[in-house]
Amino acid sequence: MNAIVLMSDPKVAAVPLTESGERLVDVRPVGRLLVDTRKQDQADAFAHLREGVLERLLTAQTMLPADIRLLFVEGYRPPSLQREYFEKYAGRLRALNPGWSSHEIHSAASRYVSPPPDIAPHSAGAAVDLTLADADGHELDLGTRMNADPEESAGACYTHAPNISEEARANRQLLGTVLTAAGLVNYPTEWWHWSFGDRYWALLTGKPAALYGPKELDSRN
Repeated sequence: MNAIVLMSDPKVAAVPLTESGERLVDVRPVGRLLVDTRKQDQADAFAHLREGVLERLLTAQTMLPADIRLLFVEGYRPPSLQREYFEKYAGRLRALNPGWSSHEIHSAASRYVSPPPDIAPHSAGAAVDLTLADADGHELDLGTRMNADPEESAGACYTHAPNISEEARANRQLLGTVLTAAGLVNYPTEWWHWSFGDRYWALLTGKPAALYGPKELDSRN
């Protein structure tokens, strides 16, 4: 596998931000994406994305075969929830690896949860966790369950992991082909995580600045 730039890499944090001011919008009223409820929260924050990200998902959907759909699982994540996820996973790694330094814990945790608050694409409404489903809404085989961490999956959560079936590899390739064509980038430690407009996207695509920074979901979105 090619060298992976982790979210904790200082190069990501160093990317400038030129906030576009784009709204967070609910993906559900559009009616063209399958939306899973496993990450549903009381405020329905999970179903929101920046307008530009949603537009690109809809474009990607048109490039899939007629019997295959994108299955949206989670978009926006409030900064407070992002921090909770990161600290919980870092605590688990600390317990498993008592000899690791704080830097090693932070770096390893960023394979699975983006460091809060300024880097995390989900908290900017720039990232989406998604998979593929058939016409009846049944998930296709992509090698691991969504949100399987590196420890649980023996690294099979990495997008280009060798320890998955040919069917799963083909499905990952299909997902990646349409999302890349629509302008999104993947976080290579998580086959399901794709983003547009955030600092990680800007770094990987050579853009001078990110378009979306951390945002709160409120009535003005």
